[in-house]
Amino acid sequence: MKRRQFLSLSATFTGGTLIVPNFLYALKNQSFVNSGSDCMIFIQLNGGNDGLNTFIPYDDPLYKILRPHIGISKDKVINKNKGMGFHPVLKGISDIQQNGDLSVIQNVGYPEPNRSHFRSQEIWQTASASNQYLSHGWLGRYLDLQCNDHMPTAGINLDNIDNLSLKGEEPNFITVRNLKQFKMRDNEQEVMKLSGNPQLDFARKISYSVNEGAEEIQNALKNSKTEISYPKSQLASKMEWIARLIKGHLNSKVYYTSLNGFDTHNNQLGVHQNKLKELDEAVFAFYKDLKESKLLDQATIVIFSEFGRRVKDNGSGTDHGTAAPMIVIGGQNKGQIIGENPDLKNLDNGDLIYKTDFRSVYATLLHDKMRFNPKDIGLKNDFIKGLF
Repeated sequence: MKRRQFLSLSATFTGGTLIVPNFLYALKNQSFVNSGSDCMIFIQLNGGNDGLNTFIPYDDPLYKILRPHIGISKDKVINKNKGMGFHPVLKGISDIQQNGDLSVIQNVGYPEPNRSHFRSQEIWQTASASNQYLSHGWLGRYLDLQCNDHMPTAGINLDNIDNLSLKGEEPNFITVRNLKQFKMRDNEQEVMKLSGNPQLDFARKISYSVNEGAEEIQNALKNSKTEISYPKSQLASKMEWIARLIKGHLNSKVYYTSLNGFDTHNNQLGVHQNKLKELDEAVFAFYKDLKESKLLDQATIVIFSEFGRRVKDNGSGTDHGTAAPMIVIGGQNKGQIIGENPDLKNLDNGDLIYKTDFRSVYATLLHDKMRFNPKDIGLKNDFIKGLF
């Protein structure tokens, strides 16, 4: 059995009881190279979020001309500033911006953009070039170098499937679908003995890694509680658990989750509004939770999608596009709008032209927040000035 298959079989929680063999011993003296308390939380909007109807260039006359059917009217846009403003349902996110805790990075993308969901997500998750294929994610490569030994809870992925972003040489992350059903099998600890079979030993290492991670997660949950009311949605539930793990001092460097439903080819006005509302309510509750716990400064939340949508609507929706805004909350960001407003006049075959490479955002996060040299994982992009 291949190493990747072992990782998939033994390092992913899908709810219910976790079954692991009774032959491995606890990993000792686990630590990070850079032992600061900062962490990063990523919310991936799957399907290609329409950035132009999220952070809206309401003052550009071309916006309404190019979007006669789905354009948001100027009088409904909220938190207007320098020709840009938020979708009317993003009230919580607007409040965060007004508090000075949110930055928007405009026109984020990459050269030679790919409009396939799968391939563009892969590019974002590995930080590869458009014509480059990598087997390990950018965060997985970071954790490989950040962890002195493999650490099962260095990264936490709350989702139904593993995320390529976190995959590295070592099993430094755990995927959990539902923490309410999260259980660990009680087992006697026995000293691990090498079998002489590298593949079997690797599988055993991962199996114990998962069990060790389960214990650490349970301890973090015991040491924390939910102190504010979260809305009733799947994303809000995930954000509530992430807050519990942070408050419980799990000390993970990366938390990752996603929200589906942003492929709005049809009926965009209603569908997109509902998805943005779910995002807004979940993020605002999470923000309040961390701020009241005095943990917002050390937690940097990043919201992004694999691409934006085309500038001109297709009648009732939008088709796959290219550049879009990224949102950064917390982490002592400077609360700025970074980059020029979207240029709706000078397009590339109907698409926005990207101005900021998403890998510059990654490089800035690693350098400024995690005290890590991004060149060590192949990110040679310029840093973004004014973000932190």
